[in-house]
Amino acid sequence: MTKKLNIGIMGCGNISAAYMRLAPLFCNLEIKACADLDFEAAKSRAEEFGLRAESVEGLLAADDIDIIVNLTIPAAHFEVSKQVLQAGKHVYSEKPFVLSTQEGQELLQIAEAKGLRVGSAPDTFLGGAHQLTRHLVDNDAVGQITSGTCFVQSPGMEMWHPNPDFFFQIGGGPILDIGPYYISNLVQLLGPVARVVSMSSSASEYRTISSEPRKGDKIKVETPTTVHAILAFESGAQITLCASWDVWEHSHSNMELYGKGGTLHVPDPNFFGGEVRMTEHGNFVNGAPAWPHPLGKINDNGQANYRAAGLSDMVQGIVDGRPHRCSLEFALHVVDVMTAILTSGDEQRFVEISTRCERPAALGIEEAQQLLAS
Repeated sequence: MTKKLNIGIMGCGNISAAYMRLAPLFCNLEIKACADLDFEAAKSRAEEFGLRAESVEGLLAADDIDIIVNLTIPAAHFEVSKQVLQAGKHVYSEKPFVLSTQEGQELLQIAEAKGLRVGSAPDTFLGGAHQLTRHLVDNDAVGQITSGTCFVQSPGMEMWHPNPDFFFQIGGGPILDIGPYYISNLVQLLGPVARVVSMSSSASEYRTISSEPRKGDKIKVETPTTVHAILAFESGAQITLCASWDVWEHSHSNMELYGKGGTLHVPDPNFFGGEVRMTEHGNFVNGAPAWPHPLGKINDNGQANYRAAGLSDMVQGIVDGRPHRCSLEFALHVVDVMTAILTSGDEQRFVEISTRCERPAALGIEEAQQLLAS
């Protein structure tokens, strides 16, 4: 019988519903309780999903909770995760799990001293499309990857999010909010980044909310909303990353990797699924190779959506005594890369990356299936 660990949710905003709704897809997760600074928000989510509403202090002290999922705003991630570790519980954070390498190193020291695990989203790189890409890269399907491009560009968040302020504050912006999906996928495919260089800007000093209930309110922009970066990987690959919330429309592909023998067209790393296309010397090879990966199957409103896969893998890592894929070291390297990109844009110079990480193990078909409920 699969061993389950009990999960508590800290932070009951928009993203909490996705975790609560999708956790039952996995055989080793049991969400028991939730908490929020606004107890009414916790109570509402608890009633919606049949959970126990707790105060923040109550959740930290709860004897029946093994892991707390930190879904607070980015600026609070470090302090909340620190409190969770100090309370003797494992913690899994939404991205970005910290806003500086110093914060990440402090969490690492606490976790190691207490024998606890730290994990962090994003986990979309565990999806079927991106594990297929990993399979092709590892098997040299297009030869050594030498370069590539990534484009994640849109008009921004103020048109749909009910409270979009934090997207434009320190700790937000397209690099720290959307960048984790792209950079995590690149690191799991190509390995660690050695150095970066970038240019950054903001198209507007203020953003006007057009979503309800705050339509017409203005937000002061405190972080770059357009960043063009080049990432130099230890492998020798050089990848261009363009991330912007100042673009109304474009026709660039989400991600392309250029190898010595062909090209890989990779779908949006913000999602688990999508079509992977491959060429050999410029000629397409029958679209995507067959790959019946369970985390690539459509299961949610026409998409493959397996949010909490990284949390499930972390639970299984704890149970089996093996490293988990969405690890602190991996997430810390991604944070290091993102903050270096912002520093480079601000100071107009190359920035060396101070951290290193191993590529997380590939998540094969059988291993993925073992995480899912029957």
